[in-house]
Amino acid sequence: MEGKVLFVKRSLVFLIVLAAIVIRSTSALGQNRARKTPRLPENVRLELDIPYADTDNPRQRLDLLMPDERIDSDGPLPVVVWIHGGAWRAGDKRGGLGRLAPFVASGQYAGVTVGYRLTGEAIWPAQIHDCKAAIRWIRGNAKNYNLDSQRIAVWGSSAGGHLVAMLGTSGGVKHLEGNLGSHTDQSSRVTCVVDYFGPSDLLSMGQYPSTMDHDAGDSPESLLVGGPVQQTRDMARNASTTTYVTEEDPPFLIAHGTKDPLVPLNQSVRLAELLEKSDVDVTFIKVVGAGHGFRTPELQRRVDLFFARHLLGKSVAISSEPIEQRR
Repeated sequence: MEGKVLFVKRSLVFLIVLAAIVIRSTSALGQNRARKTPRLPENVRLELDIPYADTDNPRQRLDLLMPDERIDSDGPLPVVVWIHGGAWRAGDKRGGLGRLAPFVASGQYAGVTVGYRLTGEAIWPAQIHDCKAAIRWIRGNAKNYNLDSQRIAVWGSSAGGHLVAMLGTSGGVKHLEGNLGSHTDQSSRVTCVVDYFGPSDLLSMGQYPSTMDHDAGDSPESLLVGGPVQQTRDMARNASTTTYVTEEDPPFLIAHGTKDPLVPLNQSVRLAELLEKSDVDVTFIKVVGAGHGFRTPELQRRVDLFFARHLLGKSVAISSEPIEQRR
């Protein structure tokens, strides 16, 4: 009898150990997939996981892309910064490398992808504090990498769209600056903004059709502000781009799918209207028939023109005509 009991105990121990190994292996596999680095053009150099906040936190890192060859002078390069989406609770900065690579490969730009603390770790305003610290790091290290501290564009989608729009509208808002990193003497203002379907007014999101209840306690917006949106209204306003729009904001390009099931189209309509009323240069493009996410050649062409205009100083026109989503 004692032998059977001992056998059962040993079997249970074995199963527990085996389960732990499987869990660790699955977790590691998921992390490796999330952090997989895409194949980049041969003329693009990549420096990974640079700490921008002087911490050991792996989320407070950025990746820097530089061209091997320049097509113009040896002067400092303008910078295009990508900030990832994922409902502020998921996503990884590596997802922006493929977006930035063509710009850097052209020899006209440097690229930076930014990681930030997610809502499972910290609530608002941690996310914008991180993003602003990353912008200050770029300026503080501009001479070391031959970057142009006066020409910094930010680009993001969904939650990343929200964060880049916040960078654009909250320049000089002290309570959103934070004190991270060793470059707090630098400005966090940006030159221009490309916002793909980012939330802009958290309190109004639940008023429009969506597959998600944005006012629910477990919605991405509620998790961001630390409680149900309608019960934490002051914090929700604090985290809303529309709160900070002024005539001092930089040029914006906003793109949004007309059939977005997650972030209502009205979020971009509202932001664009406020920017226009404040005489800010804004190009608002509807992607007809698109949902929450899109990649169309025509939109990419207009983004190229937007950066050429505001970072390279080229005199180009950018259409705001709707784009049909091709299936």
